Formats: sequence, structure tokens, C-alpha cells
Amino acid sequence: MANIVRVLSTLALKGAVHNLAGPLETACGIRIDADFAPTLALLDRLRGGEGADIVILTREGLEEIAREGRVVAETCVDLARSYVGLAVKAGAAHPDIATEAALRQALLGARAVAYSRIGASGILFVQLIERLGITSEINARAVIIPQGFTAEQLVTGAADLAVQQISELKQVRDIEVVGPIPRELQTPAVFSAGRMAASTRATASDRLLGFLASPDVASVLRESGLEP
Repeated sequence: MANIVRVLSTLALKGAVHNLAGPLETACGIRIDADFAPTLALLDRLRGGEGADIVILTREGLEEIAREGRVVAETCVDLARSYVGLAVKAGAAHPDIATEAALRQALLGARAVAYSRIGASGILFVQLIERLGITSEINARAVIIPQGFTAEQLVTGAADLAVQQISELKQVRDIEVVGPIPRELQTPAVFSAGRMAASTRATASDRLLGFLASPDVASVLRESGLEP
């Protein structure tokens, strides 16, 4: 149907996309059929031939497939900026992570830290623990998941600290976000969207892109842990 737009999106936008589905249908008469996975997994799926109308990826990932001709470059828009943060199980003490030294101590003091093998947060965390000189200590007891929400490891008790994009941490119930890793230790990920060149729903897709990039959705993005 012409008013249903197929969206493949990075996990970081899952909360925002779900919360915007109702307002989008009301405002534009467009329904979203969405699937979510880390950017690297989505790139593999797209290159393997999976179809979609719109993709939401890291800016770098979107630029890659635009260069390959899979996305119409002129339709690409930046949607949100995202920072990596830490979370604990609901009710647990919040460690001090306000400075580099405090963060290092908090990570070393954790029984186990959960992080994702792929995705922007996992890449950043690997670089971070290398910078802090604690790679072997952390990985000796880390819970490294292939993909998905790291905060689920807090709920099961497998870890007592979880690292991921704040918007992804907030997707899991019964956890509490401690806060972002100090800003000077990370470069925020920028998530962008574009229309697939093979889409047969160009008009509806472009309306959806305009809606997602509009000031009207800023409050929803903020609520989900992103910065417009």
C-alpha cells in the first residue's frame, strides 16, 4: 500500500520511531513498517539485497551506501545526535562517572560490564578502555553481546554496568541511566536518514523524511535520549 513506508533503522532510534508512529499517521496519513538493528548489521542486510523505503543509520553508514548508489544522496538528512552512557539496575547505587578518573574507577569496580560487539557504542567503548589502559581487566569479566540492548544484562544480573547509546539504554525497563560518559571522552554519533534508490514509495518516503527532520519532533527525540 502506498501509505505504508518500510523503514530499516539503527537501534538508537527505536524509541523515537515508535513514539512518532501515531503522530505521523495523524499528520501525514503514513504508516511505518519498521525493523531495527545496529548500523553494521543493517549495512550487511542492505548490501545483501534487502529492500526498504527509508534507512536510518549513522551518518557515516548512510554516506557509504549513498556513494554505492543505494540511497538517493539528495534526500539524506541528519536527525539526531547521540551520546554513549552507562546504566545500572533499578535501585542500584549510581557510580561517579563525571570525570575520566572517576569513570575508570567505576569500570574497574564493576563486577561485570556489558557492551555490544558492533555498533557505535561498542566501537567507542573498546577505544575508551584502551585509552584508560584497562582493556584486559574489563574484558576478563565483560559481558559482550553480539547486538541488541546491553541493559538487558543488568536485569538478568549478568552485569552491573551497561554501556550503550543513552537512547538504547532507555529502551529497557527496570534499569536506570547513570548519565553520559564524560563528553571529552567521546564523539557523539550523528544518525541520519535517506530514501532508498529502489523505493517505489518516493512521495510518501520524502514526506516521512521531512517529518522526522522537522522541529515538531524535537521533544520526542529528547525524551528518547537523543539531541535533535
